[in-house]
Amino acid sequence: MSRRCPSSKCQPPHTDRLTSSKPNPHHHVSNKILVLGSGMVAPPCIEYLSRNSDNQITVACRTLSAAEKLAAGYPRTTAIALDVASEADLDKHVAAHGVVISLIPYIHHVAVIKAALKSGTHVVTTSYVSDAMRELDADAKHAGITRIDEIHSQGEKVLEFYSYCGGLPAPECADNPLGFKFSWSPRGALLSQRNSARFLKNGSIEEISSDELMATAVPYHVVDGYDFVAYPNRNSVPSRDFYRIPEAHTVIRGSLRYKGNPEFVQALANLGWLEQDNKAWLKDGMTWAEIQQKATGASSADESALIARIKELARFPNEAEGERIIAGMKWMGILSPQKATVVSGNLIDTLCAQLETLMSFGPGERDLVMLQHKFVVEWADGQKETFTSTLELLGDPDRYSAMAKSVGVTCGIATQLLLDGHPAIHKPGVWAPYTKDICDPIRELVEKEGIKVVERKVQ
Repeated sequence: MSRRCPSSKCQPPHTDRLTSSKPNPHHHVSNKILVLGSGMVAPPCIEYLSRNSDNQITVACRTLSAAEKLAAGYPRTTAIALDVASEADLDKHVAAHGVVISLIPYIHHVAVIKAALKSGTHVVTTSYVSDAMRELDADAKHAGITRIDEIHSQGEKVLEFYSYCGGLPAPECADNPLGFKFSWSPRGALLSQRNSARFLKNGSIEEISSDELMATAVPYHVVDGYDFVAYPNRNSVPSRDFYRIPEAHTVIRGSLRYKGNPEFVQALANLGWLEQDNKAWLKDGMTWAEIQQKATGASSADESALIARIKELARFPNEAEGERIIAGMKWMGILSPQKATVVSGNLIDTLCAQLETLMSFGPGERDLVMLQHKFVVEWADGQKETFTSTLELLGDPDRYSAMAKSVGVTCGIATQLLLDGHPAIHKPGVWAPYTKDICDPIRELVEKEGIKVVERKVQ
């Protein structure tokens, strides 16, 4: 019998965060779809769903003009203004649809699900299943609602499992000191690199503090032609149970960045630029140099004094690295005598506003989604082999970014399968599709959209 990469059994690419829901399992699902949000994930999701002539789509945003602009591009799609903070309005509009797709910030998903529970409406999201969502599992089952989350892989006798993913600029567009660009607010991206990490390694749980995380980044080869580093992200320990690989002694999920990025982010953190608390001294009219002086306690706002203090606080590993990062800070303008635009009275939002102007994707630039799962498998005869399952997806500057396509199209596919009554999805409760019966139909349709993983055995 031939041996296959364990991921081939149920591995749809990327979008490891999906949810969906369903009312009474014996009841026909209405093809009226409510889409909450108009961000970058929404267009490819709506485009996929609009291909089905039975679907009626409503786009809802707090600002009607944003919803109208998005809805105008697709058939049988209308727009409404909706503030999800209004429970009555949310309940009314959710109840009027058979499925609601929540593409708004994850903090609102529980409110959306609770509204759906009242009316027996499906819910599809592109976020991880939080503990708060899982607490709704019993209510969802009672109401006949299904949620599907975290599309990833399942293996047999997997001893080690590694999963690293990065949403990055394509190499030719990684032309700034951070090796990173933003298609959304930089705040979330920077703060994600300030999480603590917890994972399973050689049978023991290991923890890394947020202050030490960036220092753990190490070179990580995914495919030739890229210079990646990887570091663990958040809590990987529950993934052993989620992926149903209780025999695994190592389970690590993490992030990919280009070489040099973690050191730069760590330097910004050491200098106080990632602090979220309000600073009474941070006032409009201050220059970047004055802010840097105050944040670091430098003797003056003179560039030489700032650099001397930066070298004390940043703890560069060597002189060359220090020169690289200080040059990058000059490029960002945060040592300059120019007046800064102070945002929200704190350092991180003030910095992010500056980065957004300098490091957003420009016309003709494309992003990259790189995802790799690596499995070390032990077969019945005791032989061990390593397999990888890799997605390398580049965005199309004239259409969708890779991130928008991989998340949005997969969300649309999962929703359409739900509307079509696919038996694997047509069951109540809070669900994570780690199993072949759920993942295979999604993966097959995702591949038809040009989003494919390459599986190989590592020699």
